[in-house]
Amino acid sequence: MNGQLLNDKALVVFSGGQDSTTCMFYALKHFKEVELVTFNYGQRHALEIEVAERIAQDQQLTHHVLDMSLLAQLAPNALTDHTMAITAENDIPNTFVPARNLLFMSFAGALAYQIGARHIITGVCETDFSGYPDCRDIFIKSLNVTLNLSMDKDFVIHTPLMWLDKTETWALADSLGQLEYVRNNTLTCYEGIIADGCGTCPSCLLRNNGLNAYMKERETK
Repeated sequence: MNGQLLNDKALVVFSGGQDSTTCMFYALKHFKEVELVTFNYGQRHALEIEVAERIAQDQQLTHHVLDMSLLAQLAPNALTDHTMAITAENDIPNTFVPARNLLFMSFAGALAYQIGARHIITGVCETDFSGYPDCRDIFIKSLNVTLNLSMDKDFVIHTPLMWLDKTETWALADSLGQLEYVRNNTLTCYEGIIADGCGTCPSCLLRNNGLNAYMKERETK
């Protein structure tokens, strides 16, 4: 996208984490009207919903919270079963929730239809995707076609982070003038600690390694 403000409405799939909050600011730069949707699927920390609501209030944005608790009934995983340790088998961590993004994007499409939003923005990323198959570019492109056919609408799914690593995602937040806001107000940590997190879980390591690398790059410019 070339930086112009589109006279259109966008719906951001929003968790209150680093990636989706960066996408929110990206949407605010590019679209005249922005709304947020968060999915409550019994995730490891209910605090995630509170953080998302707080950020939505800070930015004075309409925020939809949809009940997707049925996901916890479909398959055991470390994001919905709080007693499970986070591990990886066959390169896919047990934090992977089968069909999560398929369902989330489908419901986001249904909501976008109802609120008149043509653009749907999600922070999925193939560069730092932890092996999750439903974060791949080919999946999003195929789902975009499916959503359009299913509702006879011309939706556009935007994935501004698709080919960015975490260092580049921090750079994007900085270019939007929101690096400190994203750093201090988002929840990425699997242990439920806001901002820089616990520093040791896989999510924190990815986030903080990217931040440290970006800050070093910025110092040399």
